[in-house]
Amino acid sequence: MFDSEVIIVPFVMFTIFVAPLWLILHYRSKKQVSQGLSEHEHRQLLELAQKAEKMADRVETLEALLDQEAPQWRRKV
Repeated sequence: MFDSEVIIVPFVMFTIFVAPLWLILHYRSKKQVSQGLSEHEHRQLLELAQKAEKMADRVETLEALLDQEAPQWRRKV
């Protein structure tokens, strides 16, 4: 009898407390993902894309300057 209690009690505790909370949080996060980006998140994404483009332009400029000033810089890396 004691052996079955060792297995049943944790299972019941899991079923009563953990499983419902787990399911609620799981489906809440699924709902948020399916709704897509919020307006704020969309704006942030656009800002980050613009910053990435500027950064890429700066890197190209720096590489062009380095190619002129120190053509061997690419071989050092």
